[in-house]
Amino acid sequence: MISDTAIKQKGFEALKDKLGIVKMERFIMLINREKFDYTKWRKDLFEDMDIEELSRKANEFSQSLKKS
Repeated sequence: MISDTAIKQKGFEALKDKLGIVKMERFIMLINREKFDYTKWRKDLFEDMDIEELSRKANEFSQSLKKS
């Protein structure tokens, strides 16, 4: 099992890799400033996606993990 600290570290690394250090810090600042409802966000995340598209994206993601 991975610790909370390790999860946070990996999250920061992923944000830095994708956004760069300045945009990463801006993202964190924006999240902290807003009242962020993770449950609602997850519920709405795939709202406009039909089951076939969701399945295809999940399969693509799964295949990308195998290549890593």
